[in-house]
Order: sequence, then structure tokens, then C-alpha cells
Amino acid sequence: MTNPNPQRKGFVFKTYEAPYQSPFDKLFDIFKELITYTSGDFDEAIDWLRDLDDEYKLTSAEYTIDDFIEDLKKKGYIREEIDPDGQGGMAITAKTERAIRQQALDQIFGKIKRSGAGNHRSKTPGVGDEHTGDFRTYQFGDALDKVSMTESLKNAQINHGIGDFTMAEDDLVVEETLHKSQMSTVLMIDISHSMILYGEDRITPAKKVAMALAELITTRYPKDTLDILVFGNDAWAIEIKDLPYLKVGPYHTNTVAGLQLAMDLLRRKRNTNKQIFMITDGKPSCVRLPDGEYYKDSVGLNPFITNKCYAMAQQARRLHIPITTFMIAKDEYLMQFVREFTYANQGKAFYTGLKGLGEMIFEDYETNRRKRIRG
Repeated sequence: MTNPNPQRKGFVFKTYEAPYQSPFDKLFDIFKELITYTSGDFDEAIDWLRDLDDEYKLTSAEYTIDDFIEDLKKKGYIREEIDPDGQGGMAITAKTERAIRQQALDQIFGKIKRSGAGNHRSKTPGVGDEHTGDFRTYQFGDALDKVSMTESLKNAQINHGIGDFTMAEDDLVVEETLHKSQMSTVLMIDISHSMILYGEDRITPAKKVAMALAELITTRYPKDTLDILVFGNDAWAIEIKDLPYLKVGPYHTNTVAGLQLAMDLLRRKRNTNKQIFMITDGKPSCVRLPDGEYYKDSVGLNPFITNKCYAMAQQARRLHIPITTFMIAKDEYLMQFVREFTYANQGKAFYTGLKGLGEMIFEDYETNRRKRIRG
């Protein structure tokens, strides 16, 4: 007898339904994106949000933009500030800054598979818990939990037989593990005027990458260190909490000052693994002279400036600090400078647009953390 209701197998196609989001959550996702583009300017972000609401009908009569602002206050995402002149305004809080970094992490690194341990591995065997599959003879001082009982029992049977079973120290076998290392990273961000020229906003993607990398390291690799600096006519370090407010200035590009500060920061670190990531879109066009004056040249590649860059790259190489350059430009003469700079440091260079920048930095970070432990 035929079953009147046979179990059917196959695919069912239906209209995509987005996961439910409350009105607040929907607007908050957009607000976090806008506040990054406005460099932390709350009023400007809300003006943009109102414009988007007019065009795409994001709100309803039951939940308006004003209701959203009230919820931001209640949830601690914004606070009211009073200027010395008595003028007031709204500003985002540390809670919002953290939410922005988390969103950047999800956007940029969210699709990349992550390992569970969350510690760096080197290619050098040592004390750790990342198994290599290789075995060696037990040595005094090895932890007992690293002894492979299966391999050790097999050796004991081979060496002594199974009639009168005994096990000696020479029978013990230890499985190799990878040494867990720490990484100290300096991320250099170019904030010269060219980062917003030519009709392309390059500083916002650079900020988002920095925020994502900061959130990744502080949550997944808490023993690592990340310092962030910006460079224009000069270079200075910034805090992670300052990233949403980062703006481009009317600056030239003093790559030498950025590298000097990066190496000064890394000299203070005790970690053996050190590296510099540099995000830039332009040629070096400025150096500071011993008398404090600035030597600037925006036309072409000036040998006086580029030679100082190459000297800094060689100095970093002597300190075993690799520099990875992410060049957001593809002009041939700029690529030639980056090639020579990379050769002087024996580092790496990526010639890239803005798309995929975060994924490349993540992959390079993961690769470099496995470099050999020195000392």
C-alpha cells in the first residue's frame, strides 16, 4: 500500500525575512555608522539620520527620532555637555565608543573563522598547548600532562616486553607543542589632507579598521599590545577611545616622524614579537629639520625625504621590527617608493583600495604573530 503522505525532501524557496529588530536597534545600527563618518559629532549624525528617515521612512508615528534620542539618553549612550561659554549639546559616551568598535569588528572581521584559544602561536616548539603532532623523548622538567601515554606504553612494550611489564624514563615520549607568544603592534594612520581628496573618503575606512583591530586585540588577545599613532606634519599617539573622533588635517605626510614614534613606542615593550602596520595613501612629503623647521615638497618624490624614509626602514630592520605598508593608492611612482622602502626593511607591502583593507590587515596580523621567537 502506498503511503499517502510520503516524506518529501528538497529545497523550499521563500521571500527573505530579515531577523526582527526593535525600532531602537534598527536606528542604533545606522546611528553607529553615521557617528563614525561625522567623527563623533552627535548633532550632525542626527541630522543625517533625519534625512535618511525622510527618504526611507525608518520611523513611525509610534517611534520617532526624538523617541530614539530619549532612549539613547536612558541607555547611557549619550550625555549632555555644557561648554565654558554656557552652550550645551549632546555627546557620545564611552559606552557608544565601545559599541562602535564592536560594530567595526563585526563588519570587518566577522566572517573570518576564529580559533578558540585566542593566543599567538610561533613556529618554534616550546611550552604551550597547540599540538604539532610530533613527538620527542622526555626530558627532565617536561610537564607530566604533556607525556603521550599511548606512545610511551608502546615504547615500554617494545623495550621490555609484555610478560613482565615495566616502564622506565627512557620509554616516555612527549608531544611537541607550539610556544605561545605575545605581539606588540603599532598601527600608523596617515591623516594628511590627501586622505579626503579626489572625492574619496579614505580616513573613515582607516578609522574603522583601527577600531576593529583594537577591539580584536583587547578581546581576543588581551596579552598583546596595540598602540595607535597618526602622522601628518608631525606624529603623535592617540588613545583607542579617540578613534571615532579622528579627523584629517591640513597636513603634509611626515612618514619619518611616524616611524620614529612607532619605534620609540616598541622599544618600551618587553615582547619579542613586534611589528608596525602603516596605512597611507600618499608619498612622504615632509620632514622636520634639526632646527625645528619643516622641509616640505608636495611635487614628486624628493630624494632628501625618501632617503630618510629608507634609513628609518633599515633601522627598524636592525631592531627586528617588520613594517607592513598598506598603500591605498596605485600610482606607479608611489608603488616604486613603497617597493624600495619595503626592500630596505625586508617587510611587506599591499597595494590596495579601500575594499578588503580590514581583511588583509587581519590576515597579516595572524600571520606575523607566528613569526620565530628570538632571544
